[in-house]
Amino acid sequence: MTAATLPIVRPPRRASRLGVRAAQLVVGGVVLGAVLHLRISWSDLAGLPSDLRHYLGLMFSSPNWSRLPAALYQTWVSVSMAWVGAVLGVILSTVLGIPAAAGVSPLWVRLPLRGIFAVLRAVPEVIIAIIILTVTGLTPFTGALALAIGGIGTHGKWTYETIEAVPGGTAEAVSAAGGNVLEVARWGLWTAAAPELMSLALYRFEINVRTSAILGLIGVGGVGDMLTGYTQYRQWDSVGVLIIVVIAVTMVIDAISGAIRRRIMRGARTRDVDGTS
Repeated sequence: MTAATLPIVRPPRRASRLGVRAAQLVVGGVVLGAVLHLRISWSDLAGLPSDLRHYLGLMFSSPNWSRLPAALYQTWVSVSMAWVGAVLGVILSTVLGIPAAAGVSPLWVRLPLRGIFAVLRAVPEVIIAIIILTVTGLTPFTGALALAIGGIGTHGKWTYETIEAVPGGTAEAVSAAGGNVLEVARWGLWTAAAPELMSLALYRFEINVRTSAILGLIGVGGVGDMLTGYTQYRQWDSVGVLIIVVIAVTMVIDAISGAIRRRIMRGARTRDVDGTS
């Protein structure tokens, strides 16, 4: 083959960055518009570090430890709300999330369920609590229901995404053996997805523990309710005790839940005959 007959190799066309630049301009415009709309007082922002040091000193230099028993009790109320909300939300979202997975139910079943999950994810738990407190009143049960309903949107999405990620071999085997939809979901999908779903359920509980303190700010009980009262009366030494308790309890729950989730996902450690792991 001579040089005259060799094919002409042209370099590839340079990729256009017009779309990237347009996206950068849009994002920059949104950020700039948000900053201008907030009307930030830069002079106040400059004094924020000194104000933080002042109030942190008021809260933690000499905490009022006489509030510790009440703080522990109200924190327990918040954790109870989180636990009840997590259990109810996980049960309902699992029951609804499995049919929402592709390959389990027809499209006319999946789309409405996914629409419900999307709507619930768009509504904060505080708004849900405000809506249902007209029926249940300002009680911890209101907070638990708000956490349960709010958790359905997120955990339902986690559920059907986890089911869809399961390899289809077992489900196909159950279906080929004559299993119906419920049997395929129970023996072909749930068995493989159960560890991941249980890990996500514990993670949902961790999220609820943090959210329950926020729900207390609207008066449904728990440590958030107590925190609001002491903050309004500027009892900063009591606020410091509450914050210490909340941080300590949250860290303990996170550590225990994390250890359980790792055990679920990795399984029990095996030991050799000589006793080493």
